[in-house]
Amino acid sequence: MADPMTELPQLPNPEVHHDHRDVSGGWLRPTVFGMMDGLVSNFALIAGVAGASASSTQIALAGWAGLVGGAFSMATGEYVSVQSQNESTSAEIEVERHELKHNAEAELAELTQMYVNRGVEPGLAEQVARQLSRDPDQALLIHAQEELGVDPHQLPSPWIAAFSSLASFSVGAFIPLLPYLLGAKSVWISAALALVALFFAGALSSRFTMRGWLFAGLRQLILGALAAAVTYGVGNLFHVAVG
Repeated sequence: MADPMTELPQLPNPEVHHDHRDVSGGWLRPTVFGMMDGLVSNFALIAGVAGASASSTQIALAGWAGLVGGAFSMATGEYVSVQSQNESTSAEIEVERHELKHNAEAELAELTQMYVNRGVEPGLAEQVARQLSRDPDQALLIHAQEELGVDPHQLPSPWIAAFSSLASFSVGAFIPLLPYLLGAKSVWISAALALVALFFAGALSSRFTMRGWLFAGLRQLILGALAAAVTYGVGNLFHVAVG
């Protein structure tokens, strides 16, 4: 007689079923895009000042100003943005907490309907919703995830966002500035280094998209070069040297 256990279907191992791209980004995504922002903006600034026939010292000073000003602007902007979003989210979570305490049946019906809308049979949906609602903390977590799309225990840190932005922008902005700090006299040396960095940063960004690394790298190179060319042209048109 066959062992009934051997007749059970073998479920696939979820760990080897398939892999997903890192859509949340972790640390790499904000670092790559923050660096790209600093690289493009400071490269364009340096090109614009160079187009105005400024000296190497003046270009380097402009590059430093762009790096420091841009990095702290990005950091404060990220801090305020994330903190404001967290405060807004926390306010909405408190609304849910109040409703779960003072209007529990309506919240139960709301959760039941969510599962019904997803294809669960109404009777089963009510049983699941009622069981999950027994624990107030669990109920709050589920309602926050279902209605707000957030986990109350995993809100992003505004300080981490600020420091990550400051650091990654500074690294990107430093790349086109570096040749001038080493004594370069021509903007083309800075341009060559910046364009190579733009390509590699764009290629790295393909990790988060369906695009190939070559397409992503060339796209970023072309857009960064276009931004620098425009500012260089404006500086050259006015031909104003800072004295």
